[in-house]
Amino acid sequence: MRDYLGRVRNVLKNVLLVAVTIALCTVAAEFMVRWLDSGDDLAARQYLDKIPLAPGVERSWFAEDPPPLPNRRAVPAEWRALDLEIAQSGVSGPTRRADAFKAWNSVFVGDPCQHPYLKDAPGRLFVYDPPDGLPRPPYRFLPDATSPIGLVTNAYGFRGPPVPLARQPKTIRIAFIGASTTVASHNFPYSYPEYVGQWLNHWAAARKLDVRFEVLNAGRESINSKDIAVIMREEVAPLEPDLVVYYEGANQFSLRSLVPKLPPTQQSYAEQVEKKQPGFFGRILRDLAYEYALARRLQGLLASGEVRQDGGEWKKPDYKLVWPPGLDERDPDLTRVDLPVNLFTILRDLDRVRTETSALGGELALASFVWLVSDGMVLDPERHRAILEYLNIGQAPFRYRDLARLAAFQNRVFAKYAAEHKLDFLDVARWMPQDPNLFIDAIHGTPEGVRLRGWIMFQLLVPLIERHLADGTWPRKEFPPAPVPAPFKPRQITFDCKK
Repeated sequence: MRDYLGRVRNVLKNVLLVAVTIALCTVAAEFMVRWLDSGDDLAARQYLDKIPLAPGVERSWFAEDPPPLPNRRAVPAEWRALDLEIAQSGVSGPTRRADAFKAWNSVFVGDPCQHPYLKDAPGRLFVYDPPDGLPRPPYRFLPDATSPIGLVTNAYGFRGPPVPLARQPKTIRIAFIGASTTVASHNFPYSYPEYVGQWLNHWAAARKLDVRFEVLNAGRESINSKDIAVIMREEVAPLEPDLVVYYEGANQFSLRSLVPKLPPTQQSYAEQVEKKQPGFFGRILRDLAYEYALARRLQGLLASGEVRQDGGEWKKPDYKLVWPPGLDERDPDLTRVDLPVNLFTILRDLDRVRTETSALGGELALASFVWLVSDGMVLDPERHRAILEYLNIGQAPFRYRDLARLAAFQNRVFAKYAAEHKLDFLDVARWMPQDPNLFIDAIHGTPEGVRLRGWIMFQLLVPLIERHLADGTWPRKEFPPAPVPAPFKPRQITFDCKK
């Protein structure tokens, strides 16, 4: 008996030794991969000398992080349990995880069991009632919350630190509006507007200016210009910003109006993604990849056989791009309803944003939008897998050269619109390096890519701000009457679609 117990103890010791060894090796590998990926930091810094500095700015500021958020709090145990429930449900991608901690527009939701997307929610949703009774925007972030993914919001449901409702003396308030490229990935430590706010306050202190900058990040993923116009009216306008910065150019970017005859067998992105739904192990790996660098590398390695090993553009079906007759590609007529990539709609929504901003005594600045795409572009088929899939599945069947052509055209339209309406045009795309190591996909940045885009935006904003400081218009001393903010009180609903 004693010998038997001794053998059992030896087996347990060996099992424990193996488990500890595997755990230590995994931790070591994770740190190694993160160290290797820290090359993204170097990838960003190598471009600093090529980006012109605004007056009074020092390059050493680039390494500065914003201060810790005072509104970050412990995640409720109930939310962590809900997040785990979603992770085990089989529909647990990053978007689904984030969706559970949004306040959905009740008109947009309707009957959740009849909603093509929300029917897969885990039997509960936060909702709010829109003041205008319309389904836009489809959601807001929960106010004063810290989600299990890491997103921290203020009282307005905006990402970032608290900002008082009433304007304070000697402050300049800047609101950034846009979609996912403005709010950034929820697990990233900062979004680009947060960096801009930090650097602007450092710049003001270095110049001994008696002024403070407040930044609002009203961005959120998966919205379009129509949603942004409503967000400006209902959420941003009551906060009386001095400046509103518009940065968006992807969620309505479709070349379909230029290709009357798409190949009949061409599947939608949703259909192709549905066919690629991972199994149990793939779902676990997908969720781990949201947090761990090692999982992302393994995910890319396992998928490497699915893509061209040289990282070039995938084979595309033949199609003909038909340009609108008489439309000057270099100097487009902005009144034409047939402007490609939904630009006529976007410009009309920009009109609404501009009018709202002007009524508050503020102004709108329009930024060019960054796309990572060029004809003949070759990527690392493992490390840059998400970029390849975004361009070759998400933008299928369109060729790289056509995507690049329309991205440049879109920015040309934005620049002309800004000139016609005497707005500042912030040409971010001109200075953002086309380095795939700074991108998650063709439009979203890595953490260091987000930082570098914020740095470029900062350089472009300083001359604009200096002009207003010099003529005395900023900081403002009086404000026109602002709309009263609508109550934002999310509530939770429950439902059982299986019944």
